[in-house]
Amino acid sequence: MPIDTLAIMAGGVVVCPGCGTRNRVPDAAPTGGPRCGSCKAALPWLVDVGDAGFDSAVDTTRLVLVDLWAPWCGPCRMVAPILEKLSTDLAGTIKVVKVNVDESPMVAGRYNASSIPMLLFMRHGELVDKVVGAQPERILRERIDALLVGRV
Repeated sequence: MPIDTLAIMAGGVVVCPGCGTRNRVPDAAPTGGPRCGSCKAALPWLVDVGDAGFDSAVDTTRLVLVDLWAPWCGPCRMVAPILEKLSTDLAGTIKVVKVNVDESPMVAGRYNASSIPMLLFMRHGELVDKVVGAQPERILRERIDALLVGRV
């Protein structure tokens, strides 16, 4: 499988970009992150959660990028492959949590998601930054880099 293609399957299963092994990725883990059971490489950590699992999914030591989206939203569909690529490129560094606002009204309300896509950046379950609207990969990568080194 090419490294630029992230294979995320139903049920939280990710194909390792390095060796092709299928691995189950947890929605939540307070420390660390998923590693390939075969080659031990850091895996992309991209999960779909709803209202019930949101708080535990974002309560981690890793920088979390939350994508508040909806299936009918054209800009959301444009951002999705960028987030998948970022989760692969930055495996071991960030976690991407996708929340469908139509199915998760409590999370959408908590963050006043009146415009989507809305991207939230969180640490230890606390909001540290946000971006509203579709952004190109370069802009999102710059924002992530700044957050990782503490400039934001």
